[in-house]
Amino acid sequence: MADSRLKAKLAEGKFFVVPGVQDMIAAVVADRVGFDIVYGTGYWLTASAYGLPDAGIATYTQMIDRMATLARTSKAAVIADADTGYGGLLNVHHTVKGYEAAGISAIQLEDQEFPKRCGHTPHKRLIPIEDMVEKIRVAVDARQDMLVIARTDARQSEGLDGTLRRLEAYAKAGADILFPEALTSEEEMRTACAAFDVPVMANMSNGGLTPVLKGDVLADIGYAFAIYPSQTSLVAVSAMEAMLTRLKHDGDGNPADLPLFDFKTFCGMIGFEEVWAFDKRWGLAE
Repeated sequence: MADSRLKAKLAEGKFFVVPGVQDMIAAVVADRVGFDIVYGTGYWLTASAYGLPDAGIATYTQMIDRMATLARTSKAAVIADADTGYGGLLNVHHTVKGYEAAGISAIQLEDQEFPKRCGHTPHKRLIPIEDMVEKIRVAVDARQDMLVIARTDARQSEGLDGTLRRLEAYAKAGADILFPEALTSEEEMRTACAAFDVPVMANMSNGGLTPVLKGDVLADIGYAFAIYPSQTSLVAVSAMEAMLTRLKHDGDGNPADLPLFDFKTFCGMIGFEEVWAFDKRWGLAE
């Protein structure tokens, strides 16, 4: 059964932000901060787990494992990237069933050819609009409570008009949320949001093609919510590089100017208190 919190937030009609999580450490930190919706980012979960680019290399089996682990670890409702559905119509049906059984609240499907490319990198190729409409129809038929997000990567090859034409068709096919990827200006973003009654989501990918705007601006533009798929990862990479550089050159394992999260606090966040309680109950604690 899909978590109902995402549906409830959309029904409220108030803009909200959704952090991307690249691993289970980011998931428990998002819980600690108090996010009730998180985004399982295909790019960063693939990078963190397998050291691979977001280029359709990771399989359905690998990604369902990551998404199920995220849904189990996080206290939040999970929006999950499912790329192209990992193949044809039967694959889409199987993917939707698998993601919903894993506890996912919304599944994101895109209209690229398989294997896909990251939406903010070059050489993306799209499937015909009619083929994506069929994928959306299959996904809507296969799901029970999970929401279906239809993403189009048409902006770079078909322009804004092609993007809007595709999203209109995907909305008519039953998509619950529309995702125009890689828009390049605030004007384009406003045009896309004004065109549809269906909720439209924004992708605030740091370093990508779309301007990264403040939440109040995105709300004014008309977005229902925004995902921030790369922010936690890029911050973590920057911090790790700074620490490792210091360690390599200075041998400093506790640099005063680089903040470290409290180890005992993190032990509690990751579940050690339950382990210690079990040990005490069964006489395993010394």
